[in-house]
Amino acid sequence: MSSIRSRKHAGGVYTLHYPLVWCPKYRRKVLHGEIANRLKALMHEKADALGVTMEGLEVMPDHVHLLVSAPPTEAPHQLANPFKGSTSRVLRDAVPGLNSRLPSLWSRSYAVGSAGHVSAGTIQQSIAPQKRS
Repeated sequence: MSSIRSRKHAGGVYTLHYPLVWCPKYRRKVLHGEIANRLKALMHEKADALGVTMEGLEVMPDHVHLLVSAPPTEAPHQLANPFKGSTSRVLRDAVPGLNSRLPSLWSRSYAVGSAGHVSAGTIQQSIAPQKRS
């Protein structure tokens, strides 16, 4: 993960961080082992495709914590929905058991916040220990 700093785009400089959290349908504890590892790889690929920087990622058995740095031209829903949609398709195709247990991988909802330069570090620190809980 990269350090937290200001970034540039054609219109200026920004320091925008969005903590995103979402869960599998029915909050089922299916995100473990190889599924969790594959999900992490897919999240990195999607971040590159969207042109955003992943500042933090934790995959828990029943939810995902993601902290991204994105330009001000990207609305939070333009981040959450592509991450959820593409990972759901690939994981459900790759892991047949997911199709039989869940009608869709992710619940329809997600939580999003916003953070500037100062509090993003605090958010990053709060995401890191999630794995130990």
